[in-house]
Amino acid sequence: MAATSICKICEDPLVVEVEDEDGEDAGLQTVPDDLELSCSCHFHWQCLLDQSSDVSISLKCPSCQSPLAENSAGPSVTNSFLQATSGVSILVRYINEGGIQEELDILPAITEEAYLEANPQARPARAFHVMCSEGDVDGIVDLLRDIDHEDGEEIALSTAQLIRYQDPLVNMKSGLHLAIEQGKEEVVWLLLWIASPLRTDAFPGSLREIAHALGLQRPVTPPSDDIRALKDDRGRAAEAIAAELGGPWATLLQSDVLHPGSS
Repeated sequence: MAATSICKICEDPLVVEVEDEDGEDAGLQTVPDDLELSCSCHFHWQCLLDQSSDVSISLKCPSCQSPLAENSAGPSVTNSFLQATSGVSILVRYINEGGIQEELDILPAITEEAYLEANPQARPARAFHVMCSEGDVDGIVDLLRDIDHEDGEEIALSTAQLIRYQDPLVNMKSGLHLAIEQGKEEVVWLLLWIASPLRTDAFPGSLREIAHALGLQRPVTPPSDDIRALKDDRGRAAEAIAAELGGPWATLLQSDVLHPGSS
């Protein structure tokens, strides 16, 4: 068997089995999963991702130890799991069921996985942020309910911590920042309902009906916990981002709905 036909970590062929949902004979099919680094070492995607903690710091191949960074910035020794020095990339050639991707930068994925390995409590928070960006109101409600009913592991975030989580991998933005950036107004209203002291009669009637139907109570939110007061690493609250975008946020800005501390 050729050296490049097996993964350098698990030594299995560079393929994976996925469900084949087409046709009458649905089952498993074998598809390529071949990630080639600049040093010519080959890995399964997940096998390399499992080495994220080491790779994100050393910026070297976990097999042959060849440098992988595409510039001279060097290892990210001063910032182990956050974003590496600006301009650093790890470019690979990746073949999977979708085809061939040339010069794919995998450093963002490596950095994210390394951070989550070191901070496992952040995984549900990252999922929460994806839902905020995609406008998945039902998913957010289900996630919050699941957390409320967990038996409480030491590493788990509380509901309040999850809602106000600020992601160091995306410039310390909160779910409210992301929802505004992506134009997800329904999520914005939902987050204000559960994490701001905004008066109840300021909310759209449709949102109040949905909240009551879902059994979403308005917690007592002191000004210090107002989600509108959270600032990203550029010092911007969600209101400032809405002002930069304008357009669909004009009405909310004029009524001070997004202003920290307003009620």
